[in-house]
Amino acid sequence: MVFDFDGTVSLGDGPVRCYARFVAAGLERGERASFLADIEAGLSGVLPGDLDPLDGYDLVRLLSAPFAVTDAAHSAAYASSRAELASAGAPVIAPFGLAGFLARARPHARLVLATNAPETRIAEALDVLGLAGAFDAVHTAVGKPAGLDVILDELLADSMVEDPAAALMSIGDIWTNDLDPAYRRGATTALVGPRADAGATPTLRAVSLEELYPRLTAWLSPPLRRTSTVLSTVLSTVEKKVEK
Repeated sequence: MVFDFDGTVSLGDGPVRCYARFVAAGLERGERASFLADIEAGLSGVLPGDLDPLDGYDLVRLLSAPFAVTDAAHSAAYASSRAELASAGAPVIAPFGLAGFLARARPHARLVLATNAPETRIAEALDVLGLAGAFDAVHTAVGKPAGLDVILDELLADSMVEDPAAALMSIGDIWTNDLDPAYRRGATTALVGPRADAGATPTLRAVSLEELYPRLTAWLSPPLRRTSTVLSTVLSTVEKKVEK
């Protein structure tokens, strides 16, 4: 099971607000309040025009465009914000019950964390989230989606099961980055969060990760994984057996 970090196992707008504050620090004094007010409105779902950010970080980038913030300034602000990850300046929370779910899942699956974020304070954040040591492997600065292709291919090559793709699941909040690489390999995908791309075709879909625990637990059963690569087919098979 491959998990994304921001927006999947690490929730809350604290890191995005922190990033926005560092971007705002480079603006003219009169522009800062307006920019930060727009950020708060965007985080609450009030977006101007046809703005459709991928996530909170993309929201900051899009809303700062009228102020001609350079790529270098964005990068510096992002790096500064990650240095405060999981601190009082950029608080985070985990999905309810995630630590317990991962502990129950670990005997049945290899748990992998793959994020585009740098390594900076990821270990500290996992500790704050109650997830220290919860993953078998942690990959940072992955460079999704292309970087995720590499990780998935390695996992598939190392798999000892008859149908490796049937035993692979990717979980994240951005279809293009987190799930499409797995989808193209015939794996199971779980999309979480309030947003879904128009072209997204995940196997599982929920606003919150905790909504999916029962279905993820069902997928983890080795006999069920051998039955089908698509969870809906798995559940249908189980229901037919129960009816008999």
